Amino acid sequence: MDVMELTRELGKAIQQDDRYIAYTLAKKVNDEDAELQKDIERFTELRNQVSAAMTSENLDKDNLVELDKEMKEVYQKIMSNTNMVVFQSAQTNLENLITNIQQIISLCANGEDPETCQPQTSGCTGSCSTCGGCS
Repeated sequence: MDVMELTRELGKAIQQDDRYIAYTLAKKVNDEDAELQKDIERFTELRNQVSAAMTSENLDKDNLVELDKEMKEVYQKIMSNTNMVVFQSAQTNLENLITNIQQIISLCANGEDPETCQPQTSGCTGSCSTCGGCS
């Protein structure tokens, strides 16, 4: 089996992992939550209105303050929705899995032993450009 075939096998394994399954289920529940979708649409509308108000030649500060206030309220409502809370947690868990996989691949590509190398668990963003170095 070549590297690309093994990568596809890894992809299949990821899709069978409980973290992936939890993420896709939580995403489906969010997509089917009519009230949540309505709030997300309203937030998007408000964000666009704030952007337009900020670039307007006739800046109406009172209107901008009101739009910003409502946008923050809608955002809070979205983020406190139980389905969104579950989704955020599932998304974080899946992202952590993918980050660990990427780190192991990078370590192996840099000559580490595939059997013993361990991903960093403390604060690694996966971006080497902002990193002070692996320990």
